[in-house]
Amino acid sequence: MESLLSRDTHTLSVYVSNKPGVLARIAQVFARRGYNIDSLVVSSSVDGEFSRMTITAKGDPGGLEQIIKQVNKLIDVLHCVDHTGESAVVQELALIKVAAGPEDRGEALQVAEHFKCKTVDLTESSMILMATGGTDKIDALVRMVHKYNIIELVRTGQVVMARGNQVT
Repeated sequence: MESLLSRDTHTLSVYVSNKPGVLARIAQVFARRGYNIDSLVVSSSVDGEFSRMTITAKGDPGGLEQIIKQVNKLIDVLHCVDHTGESAVVQELALIKVAAGPEDRGEALQVAEHFKCKTVDLTESSMILMATGGTDKIDALVRMVHKYNIIELVRTGQVVMARGNQVT
């Protein structure tokens, strides 16, 4: 039976040179160790010379420690940090297109308001909701609007930033 520790989700921040092939080399480290990347978000830094990767993966903390060490040794990687359990802001964005005709729209909008969603598109038969927050909040919203027939769902995956003066 798999231990509870081995199912922990880890949120890694990887600061890299903004060059072709860096992502492939990092993904290869995870693949060689048998880890699946659950979500991956990459964005340029302020100056565009570097990029920040936020990677979430589930697995044994010991194996993940080895992955972090190997990633930190790669050329073009400035640092790789596991932010799991640290004081950090972790957010996700979701766009959810739901079927909501005139008869369901009021109730669907009440659910959206409860989750502090923004309605970014509205037609006679559907609407697109935009939600931000933690993964648990997005999961709960998806469960609540599921009864309105989700047409499409797009999620960014987690992004992380260390609080205060800590470096992400």
